[in-house]
Amino acid sequence: MKQVFKDFNFLSQYKVTQKKTLKVLDQQLLPAAQRQNPLFIAGYDLYTQNTNNTHHLLLHLNQILSQRDASYHAYVFVFFWNPEERRRRIGSVEFIDLVKLKGTMGFYQFIALWWLCPFFVFQTSLARFQQIGQIYPGFQTSQADWEEQDGMFLLSKNSTFGFGFYTALDAERFVLVVKHLKTAKVVWTANRGLLVSHSDQFLFDRNGNVSLKSGVDVVWTTATGGQKAASMELMDSGNLVLLGDNGSYLWQSFSHPTDTLLPGQEFVEGMRLKTFPKNGLFNYLEIKSGDLVLYAGYNTPQVYWSLANENRKTNKTVTGKVHSASLVSNSWNFYDRNKVLLWQLFFSDTTDPNATWAAVLGSDGAIGFYNLARGKIVTPEATRIPADFCGVPEPCGPYFVCYFENWCQCPIKSSFGCKPPVAPTCNNSKASTQLFHVGEKLDYFALAFVAPSLKSNLNGCREACLANCSCVGLFFQESSRSCFLFDQLGSITRSPEGSSGYASYIKLSSDALNSTGSRNTRNEAIVVVVIVVSTILVIAGLVYLGVWYRRRKKRLMEFYLEEYEDDNLFDNISGMPTRYKLSDLCKATKNFSTRLGRGGFGSVYLGALPDGSQVAIKKLEGVGQGKKEFRSEVSTIGSVHHVHLVKLRGFCAEGIHRLLVYEYMEKGSLDKWIFKNNEEGFSLDWNTRFNIAVGTAKGLAYLHEECAVKIVHCDIKPENVLLDDNFNAKVSDFGLAKLMHREESHVYTTVRGTRGYLAPEWISNNPISEKSDVYSYGIVLLEIITGRRAYGSSESSQKSHVASFSFKMLEQGKLREIIDSNLEIDEKDERVITAIKVALWCIQDEMQLRPPMTKVVQLLEGLCEVPDPPTPIQSVARSYPSFIKWSSEDGSTSGITDWNSDTFVSDIRLSGPR
Repeated sequence: MKQVFKDFNFLSQYKVTQKKTLKVLDQQLLPAAQRQNPLFIAGYDLYTQNTNNTHHLLLHLNQILSQRDASYHAYVFVFFWNPEERRRRIGSVEFIDLVKLKGTMGFYQFIALWWLCPFFVFQTSLARFQQIGQIYPGFQTSQADWEEQDGMFLLSKNSTFGFGFYTALDAERFVLVVKHLKTAKVVWTANRGLLVSHSDQFLFDRNGNVSLKSGVDVVWTTATGGQKAASMELMDSGNLVLLGDNGSYLWQSFSHPTDTLLPGQEFVEGMRLKTFPKNGLFNYLEIKSGDLVLYAGYNTPQVYWSLANENRKTNKTVTGKVHSASLVSNSWNFYDRNKVLLWQLFFSDTTDPNATWAAVLGSDGAIGFYNLARGKIVTPEATRIPADFCGVPEPCGPYFVCYFENWCQCPIKSSFGCKPPVAPTCNNSKASTQLFHVGEKLDYFALAFVAPSLKSNLNGCREACLANCSCVGLFFQESSRSCFLFDQLGSITRSPEGSSGYASYIKLSSDALNSTGSRNTRNEAIVVVVIVVSTILVIAGLVYLGVWYRRRKKRLMEFYLEEYEDDNLFDNISGMPTRYKLSDLCKATKNFSTRLGRGGFGSVYLGALPDGSQVAIKKLEGVGQGKKEFRSEVSTIGSVHHVHLVKLRGFCAEGIHRLLVYEYMEKGSLDKWIFKNNEEGFSLDWNTRFNIAVGTAKGLAYLHEECAVKIVHCDIKPENVLLDDNFNAKVSDFGLAKLMHREESHVYTTVRGTRGYLAPEWISNNPISEKSDVYSYGIVLLEIITGRRAYGSSESSQKSHVASFSFKMLEQGKLREIIDSNLEIDEKDERVITAIKVALWCIQDEMQLRPPMTKVVQLLEGLCEVPDPPTPIQSVARSYPSFIKWSSEDGSTSGITDWNSDTFVSDIRLSGPR
């Protein structure tokens, strides 16, 4: 023991006054410890000898920072030797206070410092530690070994990046990735599209090869077997490298990019940046013939951007061939084969020396630039490639016409709506197809990069497409007599201003156009399927009832145990709204004596808090659904604040009781003020109604675009728009909302909306997105304008369908017929025609035609002109009346099919009293 302390005579002047175990060291703690201004950092080195496997402790001084004060703080680190890796690993850290003594250290003071050592011996034997910097031949692991470390088993030396397993959309399947730890953004993927399970093995074998297996199949490998590999290292730059004995790079991830480029990563000819396939389409970036080019990955690849045509690059007069590209500071630099700088493309106005920039080829085909150093939620810079939203292959879907931003139009106004029956390629004879005219003055992203297929007149171009079985569409320019034939089409765009554009035609199946279909046969088949399924369900129900009683007691015990654990969970969550006792809320509501209303998840009561403020208290009824929504409400919606959203003030969770406390809205809900049977006996004036419409739109726009996660409301109706004393609108009741990652554009949902306000995709079991809220808002906006329910049986047959009646009156210019007869309004008020047009845009049958809520706000506030909405196509006219009749019945839908989709479905979030 004296030998241990022989180099630390100064310690005899101190005694230990405080000891606290901080945690198993996560390498990021070391710089944090140094910032606390300790006296010194000392370490216990624990290693295993090969001869007798005995343990030795060696105390050594790593760094002396100060010896001037009478009392000091010290951080004592425990190290142990890993014989497989042949290196030291940090095990744990202890924080101690040392107080200077007047004399020398006595026997008891010496023991007070030394007693920590046995603790360190046991501590190091219990923990599993992430590798720092490097791993070595013989290393083998699986995802199951690193669940507590989020799958990451190798960290860069500065802990900026991690290498390990990452959860894919399927929570039970994983990919091997390099991840930026602060933002959790994946910058490189090994086994793209070939997922592995939690038990599949990652192996760095002693033959020098690194591989990942799924069962017995190899899904990824460095293919370096037989080479002398010394280690695999994760660099601070994010580059994963395989090092040889002489320090050379045998393999590196920077040479095999996926969809992301990092600073210091050289993108050279032969490499490819590729998106993950979306709806069967992928896009990729590569250097081809001395130019940097973006391709749409169709059967015949189509170019949609090239550096040669980019007018934002510097030194446009310089000529040369691009051989490589790399990110340097706030620009993307392009070099020739001799490393001479040709051009730069600046994506940020400021130069931040601490920035870690990443260029990401997104699933939409656009390249965005992200500063990973900004924080947990990073957003791309305004600069994107291509600059035009409609400049990517499919911003709206095949055959749609991209209008602007997230707004599209149907390519064909026919009975087939936005989904024309495109003829199969090389499958039918010439007689079975025909060309359909899409329109004039159109454009297509690939036209600027390909030569015409032939020079001819329009008839010759049409005949050429009909004669070519692989042709699915054509573009013809009269001025140049240029004919372009394509075997696959993405989204079409409007031609630039001042350009004559192109005439466009799509080849359609004649059989599909002329056939009336076999609807009766399909209906009979549906009836048979329903009968068979119903019979099976009845039998299954009887079997279930037979075993239900025997399991009832067991389920109840599990239920109460879960309730107890849930209550304890709420106490441990930070940042929660105020928690109230059940007795306090009983007192506030006078034993729930004044009921304001009742909704799908329970009743709402009027209450008064001790500070005198009035509140609306929602008492959830039904343990199954209510508890699920309650958890999501308190954890997420409580942190959402906006002037046009009802504020959550607190909650109560005692036993099986779940209550939510909201601010009280004196004027109640919108339906009491716009329909003719309102309680106050008078109607709101036009200015008030218009302000309510704008406020509601702003609340929804905040939920869709400005929250950390996108929130889809799913139940927009006048009953869920509350009014304060000044008739300001506040959106309430997010009980049906699903939260989505911004990369997810749609979700399949099992929640229930309100009939009469559901978008057509609800009843067709199609994916639900924020555009479903836009449809519901359009119905509410029409009700605000007309003062009538969207489907009113009391009205004449002509006026009973408010939407179709409004389309007709707008077409005839009879605006007065649409507007509430109780309103005194100036028909020349531009806000009137604006509101009507916006409402009709919002209720388009195809969700791609509906504007996003941010655009709705801009249109209502007059920031941009509202184009005339398209008249209902025949498919809408055919389905709309039956849909309205079905969806306007009282109550909420039930039985919307729960689709099993690969799309990630977020947790349901509640809000506001119903």
